[in-house]
Amino acid sequence: MKCPACDKTLSQKVAGNITVDACEGGCGGIWFDNFELKKVDEPDEAAGEVLLAIDRTKAIEVDQNKKRHCPRCETIIMMRHFFSVKRQVLVDECPKCGGFWLDAGELAAIRQQFSSDEVKEAVAEEYLSDVFDSYLATRLMRRQG
Repeated sequence: MKCPACDKTLSQKVAGNITVDACEGGCGGIWFDNFELKKVDEPDEAAGEVLLAIDRTKAIEVDQNKKRHCPRCETIIMMRHFFSVKRQVLVDECPKCGGFWLDAGELAAIRQQFSSDEVKEAVAEEYLSDVFDSYLATRLMRRQG
C-alpha cells in the first residue's frame, strides 16, 4: 500500500494484537483498518505505545489541504473529520472500508484527549445534551411565540 500523504510504500508494524501500516522513514503517518484504532486510542492501552514513535523524515512536508485517497480502496477519497466531540484532532476516514489515516502526532493527540471510555462517553453526553437542549428550547419558544 502507498501512503496517502507522501506516496511512500507503507510497512507493517505490530502493536499488541493488531498490525497497522506505517509510513516509516516517510511522513510518519499510520493506517488503521476498521476497528484497529479503537484498540490503541486511549493512554491505558499499552499496545499503542509502540506507534507513538514512528520513524519519520522531518524534511517531508504534508499538505493538510490535499484530498487523500484510501490506501486500501485506492479510488475512494477519504473524509476528513474531527475524531471526537472535543474537536481537536482531524483524521481521515474511508467511507467504504472504515479505515483511518492518522498523520504523525495525531495518535498521541487522540490518546491525550480522554483517560478512558467512560470519560469519553461522559464528555460526549454532555456535548450532545448542550446541543440538543438549546435546539429543543429554541424550537419550543418558536412554537409558543
